[in-house]
Amino acid sequence: MKAFKLFILVAAGIFMQTNLSAQTVDEIVSKHIEAIGGADNWKKVNSLVMEAGISTGGMDIPVTISRVNNKAMRQEFTVMSMTGYTIITNEGGWSFNPMQGQSKAEAMSADEIKAAQDGLDLQGDLLDYASKGHTVTLLGKEDIDGASCYKLKLTRKSGRETVYCIDSKTYYCIQEQSKVSMNGQEIQQVMKLSNFTKLPEGITMPMTMENGMVPAPININKVTVNPTLSESLFKPAQ
Repeated sequence: MKAFKLFILVAAGIFMQTNLSAQTVDEIVSKHIEAIGGADNWKKVNSLVMEAGISTGGMDIPVTISRVNNKAMRQEFTVMSMTGYTIITNEGGWSFNPMQGQSKAEAMSADEIKAAQDGLDLQGDLLDYASKGHTVTLLGKEDIDGASCYKLKLTRKSGRETVYCIDSKTYYCIQEQSKVSMNGQEIQQVMKLSNFTKLPEGITMPMTMENGMVPAPININKVTVNPTLSESLFKPAQ
């Protein structure tokens, strides 16, 4: 009987800890969403165009990122008067890089497309994550560049995982950690986010992104919210 009572107490303790963990996760996510403008403002965002630049090797490389929520994304860049792009849609993905000798856009691999399609959620995976079929777990806290951060692991409905590092003071996400497939190999990708700016539409976004796979930071100069974007923009040139 004593052993049974002990089992009940232990089980109850585990149940309470599980609930506490879930509440803590939801509290962190809620504060993060509020810090970046609130759910209502983000749910009004259906398209975005970000005009950015990369300065490296004595060159200024203009980059334009156009996105339609849950439908399509196009990243375009120009180097030495040559323009390349990557297009991801619900139907497929294509890349064109004339600097590598390509004469036309080529279809991306199935793994690359699947991973990139996870990024089509313009409003963010953490917003209403449960209703989207995702799960979030708290991995603990870690110091990131001098900031104490909560580490939230989001597992998407697709199975792909991303760890969001949320600053415990500002509740901004200052780093994202994920795995990407390149040349048949899975590698760790770390994206650092900074220079958070509140836009007239009420949403707050990072204007500087540092990706270890890119030689220099990407600095966003202009953001246009809810522009009308032609479907042809998301189709590879023939």
